[in-house]
Amino acid sequence: MRPLKSDAVVRAAAALFTAYIKATLATLRWTHVNREIPEAAWAQGGAAILCLWHQGIPISAPSWPAKDGAQDLQVLISRSKDGEFIAQVMQRLGFGSIRGSSKKKADAAKNKNGEQAFREMVRTLSAGKAVAVTPDGPRGPALEMQKGVAALARITGAPVLMVGLAAAPCVRLDTWDRTIVPLPFGRAAMVWAGPFHAGRDDDPDVLTAQWTQALRALDAQAQAIVGGQRH
Repeated sequence: MRPLKSDAVVRAAAALFTAYIKATLATLRWTHVNREIPEAAWAQGGAAILCLWHQGIPISAPSWPAKDGAQDLQVLISRSKDGEFIAQVMQRLGFGSIRGSSKKKADAAKNKNGEQAFREMVRTLSAGKAVAVTPDGPRGPALEMQKGVAALARITGAPVLMVGLAAAPCVRLDTWDRTIVPLPFGRAAMVWAGPFHAGRDDDPDVLTAQWTQALRALDAQAQAIVGGQRH
């Protein structure tokens, strides 16, 4: 996906893409594995951190359906134009957003609202609500978790729920993460693990490495269910 420059183009593209995703998701034949994990979190209420890879955003909405009793979900999304597109799609799908992202060394002069977004996630979790994070976003490397999730879990004590997502047939966009766009009447899979917890004394590097492997394994399991090749 090329950067979206115009606000009008962003709004129009978000409306069209949301309509397509809503219609397509309704046609998919879903396989759910370990669905009792999120259901237990919804029943108990309270804070939760949802983790999924950035590539799965277009098929992620059914992982936190409000109609099933899940508490409100706020999604961490970058402040870029592409991020604005994603935020508008998420809003149309019924989710709020927290805007910000971590800075790369090359972007040291740019304010990406990362610290403010982190504080907002802490406040959201402290209020007993849920947040969703794509830990390899907003620019990768793909399927490589950054340390923010471990830091957020250590500070707040909130449980981390991970979900692997896959759909086939699908189109893979020519983006850094090879974003999944499902095609109608295909198969889709959602595989859960957790809850994972982080103590104040836990090493964030160790947690990040372990959780990266766990989320990759869920993604691989979901892909094996629907068939096709991973990208």
